[in-house]
Amino acid sequence: MTRLPPGPWPWAKSYPAGLSPETGLDAWPVPSLIDRAAERFGAKDAIVFREAAVSYDGLKRQVDAAAAAFQRAGIGPGARVALYLPNTLYHPFAFFGALKAGATVVHLSPLDGDRVLRHKLADSGARIIVTTNIGDMALKAVELLAAGAADRIVVGDDAAFGPSPLAGLLPQGAGILLWSNFIGKGSPATSSTPVGLDDLALLQYTGGTTGLPKAAMLSHRNLSAAVSSYDLWFTAQRLSIPANDRILLVLPLFHIYALTTVLLRGLNNGQTLVMHTRFDAEAALREIERGVTSFPGVPTMWIAVSSVPGFEKRDFSSLRYCASGGAPLPVEIARKLKAATGHDILGGWGMTETAPAGTNIPKARPDKVGTIGVPLPGIYVDVVALADPGRILGPNEIGELRIFGRNVMSAYLNRPDETRAAFSEGGFLTGDIGFMDDEGFFTIVDRKKDLIISGGYNVYPQLIEQAIYEHPDIEEVLVIGIADGYRGEAAKAFVKLRNGAATLTLEALRDFLKGRVGPHELPKALEIRASLPRTPVGKLSKLELKQEEAARQLAAKAS
Repeated sequence: MTRLPPGPWPWAKSYPAGLSPETGLDAWPVPSLIDRAAERFGAKDAIVFREAAVSYDGLKRQVDAAAAAFQRAGIGPGARVALYLPNTLYHPFAFFGALKAGATVVHLSPLDGDRVLRHKLADSGARIIVTTNIGDMALKAVELLAAGAADRIVVGDDAAFGPSPLAGLLPQGAGILLWSNFIGKGSPATSSTPVGLDDLALLQYTGGTTGLPKAAMLSHRNLSAAVSSYDLWFTAQRLSIPANDRILLVLPLFHIYALTTVLLRGLNNGQTLVMHTRFDAEAALREIERGVTSFPGVPTMWIAVSSVPGFEKRDFSSLRYCASGGAPLPVEIARKLKAATGHDILGGWGMTETAPAGTNIPKARPDKVGTIGVPLPGIYVDVVALADPGRILGPNEIGELRIFGRNVMSAYLNRPDETRAAFSEGGFLTGDIGFMDDEGFFTIVDRKKDLIISGGYNVYPQLIEQAIYEHPDIEEVLVIGIADGYRGEAAKAFVKLRNGAATLTLEALRDFLKGRVGPHELPKALEIRASLPRTPVGKLSKLELKQEEAARQLAAKAS
């Protein structure tokens, strides 16, 4: 747990009325929220998933049954349970059940390749996998079992929640249990296994410097403190009303953004979560027209919604809160959505390592869209020099963001060197480059690892991307650095055009950007693509593009 610095807190003057940034954050064992919620909200719908609606009482029964099943299987404190699941009711059942049994959850992504899945299982020590027969996920889990990467798998039948076009075959064999048989008819545990606040709750994998992901070690204190910080922020501004919201849950629960800000915070406040297995822009619009009051998404989701023909004529009247997180929302997209829906797409910033609470834009400051907002309650952020993380920079000076709070992870699993390098004077070095303005609002200009040094100048790809998004024919863009014989590095833009758009040339793009970016920031190369790579949560991803460019460079040298 990182300790908060003594201050000053420059963003206090920009805070919502009646809320102080210098506040303590309540912490509690994560599964205890299910018990409290069942007592408070009882028969109210907790999660709606296709034809299944689970009340808060029903959710508690399912979680208690799962906890008892894990305990009967000898899975308790010290054990790791891997969840290899998309959005499905099996996720909250298994997630809270494993935690209530005292175990640690390990999230696997449905988009992980075999190599990454094996790495996460071996690195975490998880020997049991909970999965479902959506697509070929159960079959992939069986392959991991056969390869010795796991000892047993538990498979939930997707058809249990209504007709499913996604459901595949249910595997059988040694070491394979159906969820219904795993839960069985055994008596639920009379009490949960004692859980300490600093016990390890979750191993959440994030990008690794060696090409394989590393796990952020998140305790019960980290996760619950993050929920408490969000709760203070949302309650003070009436961004949500306890027991009165219907939240569209299309973000993947295996990602920290959805896990904390939607599942944990939503259930902690008695909301109804309307869950979909995967995001579809048209389906999201239909749910909004049916009465969803809150839609948290990532920029690619909002871009997709704004690209639906006639979206500006749809009924957005039920929405009270729209949020975008996980990556910067292009300012031009935010303006388009505001004009069409009447809603400011607010949001903020956070990281896997911060569970993911970090910053947010106050409701009263839509003029600050384009920044990441101010630090959430109980969280402190400063900016330090890139070459000397012990030196704190002043307002409007660009450096690396450093964050402190009870929500910040303790370490990376099995990575002592990377853990030491990630902290400075008790604060976590985020790898994000940015600055704080005179009002205490933070702006990120790029990731440290994405910085392009061109002719001795720092070039920030995100700033170029924001300018390119102003082009009316461009739907999505990513900018990376490529080798340049004269400048060392130069920018290359990868672009997805809107349907029906005319071909775009590099010369035309550079002409469009003149006056919007500096001469040293103009792209040297342009590549038009039918689609751009994405991460498992749906964020646009530069990793694959960088790998392709590196391979091209090696091939060019070899020839």
